[in-house]
Amino acid sequence: MEIEIRREPEHLTVSMEDMDAVRRVVETVGRLYGAEEAEVSVTLTDDAHIHVLNREYRGVDRPTDVLSFALMESDEPEIIGGASEVLGDLVISLERVQAQAEEYGHSALRELSFLTVHGMLHLLGYDHMEEDERLEMETEQRHVMEELGIER
Repeated sequence: MEIEIRREPEHLTVSMEDMDAVRRVVETVGRLYGAEEAEVSVTLTDDAHIHVLNREYRGVDRPTDVLSFALMESDEPEIIGGASEVLGDLVISLERVQAQAEEYGHSALRELSFLTVHGMLHLLGYDHMEEDERLEMETEQRHVMEELGIER
């Protein structure tokens, strides 16, 4: 899997542990869903930057935890092997990661991993707008987190 991990703003401090966790999640999701040859870009950012993106692209005037920008919109969540495919971009706020980890009582590394899983599933076509979609996505999230050996 081709994975590009960036920081925005560039002076944002990101630990190697965080970068490794994101890479591990993206690779695991790729393996589990037959997207080993896909390309994904991940931007680790702060609340200010993700707030601007959330307002611009979703019309929601507040920071959020993760944004997913799928290159190809599809109702079909499964990737069928083949040539390299660009799945899209993920943007994750490290400030939201920290705040939510504290709120939920687990580590920031666990929260970062979960948000990466969540975003990757969106890139693969999963959603949670309807109740049945939400339940399916939650099941998939649990499955990937179990594969990663990450517990709540």
